[in-house]
Amino acid sequence: MLKSDFNYELPEELIAQTPLEPRDSSRLMKIDRETGGIVHDRFYNICDYLKKGDLLVMNDSKVFPARIFGTKQETGAAVQFLLLDQISQTRWEVMVKPGKRLKIGTKVDFSGLMTAEIVDIAEGGNRIAEFTFDGNIFDVLDKIGQMPLPPYITAKLENKNRYNTIYSNEVGSAAAPTAGLHFTENVFASLKEKGVDTAFVTLHVGLGTFRPVKEDNILDHKMHIEHYSIPEETAQKIKECKARGGRVIAVGTTSCRTLESAASLNDNNEITACSRDTGIFIYPGYQFKVIDGLITNFHLPESTLIMLVSAFLGREKTLSAYQTAIDERYRFFSFGDSMIII
Repeated sequence: MLKSDFNYELPEELIAQTPLEPRDSSRLMKIDRETGGIVHDRFYNICDYLKKGDLLVMNDSKVFPARIFGTKQETGAAVQFLLLDQISQTRWEVMVKPGKRLKIGTKVDFSGLMTAEIVDIAEGGNRIAEFTFDGNIFDVLDKIGQMPLPPYITAKLENKNRYNTIYSNEVGSAAAPTAGLHFTENVFASLKEKGVDTAFVTLHVGLGTFRPVKEDNILDHKMHIEHYSIPEETAQKIKECKARGGRVIAVGTTSCRTLESAASLNDNNEITACSRDTGIFIYPGYQFKVIDGLITNFHLPESTLIMLVSAFLGREKTLSAYQTAIDERYRFFSFGDSMIII
């Protein structure tokens, strides 16, 4: 299987640069998983494609303003940090620019509110930084940090909250689980009225989600590792949904990867409460163990995300749907439009 099998030509002007208001006004493409048949709608009508007894599983991870700008204490030269992984209360793995100039022992000041010292060099060239600050580091980041938007978004984000879902709760992501950005309180009210239940998992999205597949043979691609957790309440809701004949619908590829990772731990594919790391790579040929439907955005060509969608819908039907979206001028990627495959 070649990465070129998942390529498509996207006009640059279809890459959404800003989020729509209100959130649920984005377009919605409903795709029949069996036939590939397509219906065009708006996200605020998502309930029309769901049934009483269905269960939506959402990722409640929260993106924090992880991009910070500082100056080297010795020279005053400008540097940029992107906080990736919290090792301890004060120590983080960070991506730095310019990387080669930040050697072990380098000290950096951030707006007088925080300092950092490079204490080690991680695999791949990232740095390990020890931070000094007063209070809670996330409070400091709220004051000085910027949201780590994907590289294909060049417009400035005026409202930090728009790169988080309205149900985001667990701080830890470097990128948003974007399928959930379309949900509003009105949509949740409609779900409740129809008898559609909701449950939450947490998977902290790393920047590896944007890492391109470099190998021509996708089986040679090494997936990044992300941490997830499933609470007991969610595990129980999934069990009850399956027992009553309802459908488990993942909101986003991160929720999908979480559920499928957890199911693989048990011989009977049952979901149980757990907290662990996953590097699951889902591509065509994968046999889904849990999900019966998927809500997701439109993803980059040759990415692991479009490969996951192709595994669920089929490669040919996926690429056909993407071409329809291009012809119909849908908006693509993080701030773009949505699809439901069911």
